[in-house]
Amino acid sequence: MPRKVHCILLKAEADGLDRPPYPGELGKRIFENVSKQAWQQWLGHQTMLINEYRLTPIEPKSRKFLEEEMQKFFFGEGSEKPPDFKAG
Repeated sequence: MPRKVHCILLKAEADGLDRPPYPGELGKRIFENVSKQAWQQWLGHQTMLINEYRLTPIEPKSRKFLEEEMQKFFFGEGSEKPPDFKAG
């Protein structure tokens, strides 16, 4: 039986992640408060950020930016789309 969490993003009970998706305290917090469905939403948003801002995820500066956006996406005011973003 899947583990259930009260998802902070969906504001509802939903299937939880199988394991922390990110290291450290942020990963633990996501594991405890974010559903699989909400994590998939983040992955789509993160991909858009990487593409639009031409980020290289192995660079520390890019990783720091993405981590900050992840925190905003789940626990803050939300992560904004880039100003020039147009869904294609």
